[in-house]
Amino acid sequence: QVQLVESGGGLVQTGGSLRLSCAASGSIFRITAMAWYRQVPGKYRELVATITSGGSTNYADSMKGRFTVCRDSAKNTVHLQMNSLKPEDTAVYYCYANVYTTEQTVGDYWGQGTQVTVSS
Repeated sequence: QVQLVESGGGLVQTGGSLRLSCAASGSIFRITAMAWYRQVPGKYRELVATITSGGSTNYADSMKGRFTVCRDSAKNTVHLQMNSLKPEDTAVYYCYANVYTTEQTVGDYWGQGTQVTVSS
């Protein structure tokens, strides 16, 4: 079993910043890609940012220049620094990881989500 736990969401004013964190634990042998997604009720879950095991990153266009993703592979954690937040960034943010487990399986795992609300 692998668990992902997010933290750091909350309420912030337009232009403010938040830092989300996600910690993976359990039967982890190796984590390849990690990512952040977000979802607004009634809409599809959309990609925010990805980071590979080698540290290569990719961002959705609307997040470039405002969001920064980083990870600590030794601690199996990934973080999302969000700056210059806008009301349209309001969503539930989910952590994702592609994990090779100690049971010799590989799978996609998700956190439970953390709410980010940006007030205007």
